[in-house]
Amino acid sequence: MSPWSSTWRRIARAALALADWPAEHFGASSLDAAVRTGATWITDDLAAVLARADIGVIVECTGNPIAAVDHVCAAFAAGKHVISATVEADAVCGAALARRARAGGVIYSMAYGDQPAMVCELVDWARTCGFEVVAAGRGHKWRPDFRFSTLDTVWPHYGLTPDQAARGRLNPKMFNSFLDGTKPAIESAAIANACGLDAPTGGLAYPSGSVGDLPRLMRPKAEGGVLARSGLVEVVNSLDADGRPIDHDIRMGVWVCVRAATAYQKHCFEEYNVATDDSGRCFAAYKRWHLIGLELPLSVANVALRAEPTGVAQDFRADVVAVAKRDLAPGERLDGEGGFTVAGQLRPAAVNVPMGALPLGLTGGLAMTRAVKADQILTYDDVALGPPTTALALRRELERSFPLNAA
Repeated sequence: MSPWSSTWRRIARAALALADWPAEHFGASSLDAAVRTGATWITDDLAAVLARADIGVIVECTGNPIAAVDHVCAAFAAGKHVISATVEADAVCGAALARRARAGGVIYSMAYGDQPAMVCELVDWARTCGFEVVAAGRGHKWRPDFRFSTLDTVWPHYGLTPDQAARGRLNPKMFNSFLDGTKPAIESAAIANACGLDAPTGGLAYPSGSVGDLPRLMRPKAEGGVLARSGLVEVVNSLDADGRPIDHDIRMGVWVCVRAATAYQKHCFEEYNVATDDSGRCFAAYKRWHLIGLELPLSVANVALRAEPTGVAQDFRADVVAVAKRDLAPGERLDGEGGFTVAGQLRPAAVNVPMGALPLGLTGGLAMTRAVKADQILTYDDVALGPPTTALALRRELERSFPLNAA
């Protein structure tokens, strides 16, 4: 038993209690006992879980991309399907994981309830109906200065006290990752790579708007919108230019903007009273809310019963680079997603890879080898990579093959 075993068991029990799982239901001494009694088995022995023939689907939800890639690959090797709620791993090497799953005859899937899988559903709907997908993405609360937020500023930005955060068992690094733009970038990369969309060359623009503004905003600039061209991912801001909340926002939701591919479709939009842009050709479908883990059973059902993923990386179009939050000196250690040192920003893979940009998901614990100024993109040459990991190996594999997958 590892020295961390009792700690992780305690954390697992606390999480089950928080989810209102009765205490008498998570005391099984083994999986056999759990099957007999209907209780939950808590273990830190992944090999024992993967060895069970009666377990067909693994849900990976550590949030740690390095550990997640190890867990996912071990599950594939054991012939298990995997639903990944660690979207950070997808941003690092999602297409390589998907290829490995296909080679092993198993399914690799995004987790429904997380926004990327929900966008995949909307994009699939739009294309199946014969519409042209102009853009797709999620909402967010954003101000440009948020990108420098650290663990010292996260709770004031959210309007919470440290005591309130502790009471809710809120993870400050996770919440700061949303605030500083890292998480929106990670999820946008996953959306792009699963849906055949591209990242804006200069990164996410965060245009402000309501649900009603989507058809007007999410179209090319030549048509009066904010996009450089069609076929991009974007994040819509729920705050106006002065930082005030916008009514009927899409902050917690997802959307797809489509264009009528034919005159007949355009006429149908008019006849069915669809809210479109001024051309009458573009409209947006959306879900204003996502319920995260509460909707995860949809992925389990789709994978286990239908043998279908709820979204999976098909390509390597978009990437998330590490950008310095402040001046960094040689010898300093990076603290990864949501910390004090770096934030993640979305960029096209075709731009990042040739420049040797360092993926945000690989930055945890790395030491700087040379100085980098604030707001500068880090490269592999700026850090000591440390011991080899499966995540790094798959990432390098993806980088070598990316010209075959470039848009």
